[in-house]
Amino acid sequence: MAIAEGDKAPGFNLPVDGGGSIKLSDLKGRTVILYFYPNDDTPGCTTEAIDFTSALPEFEAAGATVIGISPNTIESHQKFKAKHKLGIILAADPDHKVLEAYGAWGEKMMYGRKMIGVIRSTVMVGPDGRVARIWPKVRVNGHVDKVLEAVKEL
Repeated sequence: MAIAEGDKAPGFNLPVDGGGSIKLSDLKGRTVILYFYPNDDTPGCTTEAIDFTSALPEFEAAGATVIGISPNTIESHQKFKAKHKLGIILAADPDHKVLEAYGAWGEKMMYGRKMIGVIRSTVMVGPDGRVARIWPKVRVNGHVDKVLEAVKEL
């Protein structure tokens, strides 16, 4: 990954579903969960988004904000969110700048072939703005529970 635990988290200002934008600097003092996913409305990405939405009350009670980031457009995010009744924030990074800064864009294996794209991963930024935890190459099943446990321990 391009970052390591303990590093200052790379800042960003990304457009979000529903209009407006979100800046990491506006969330200082909160725990921020950034989960990077390849594509709206695909099986693994949908499961992950639904799992984060289901656990959202627990994340919020622990003082955490959850943001899903992918290269999809805001329009795609809005359709995805409406179709699956998602409660999490979805941010668009079509030029991959934030994905690259967090090490979530690069070469990966898919169906036995090398390709360039989103590497499913999650980064927890602590209230101090530093990277508190990184989950690289995430497997969706059970992942949200692991993240929630780490948030509660922070």
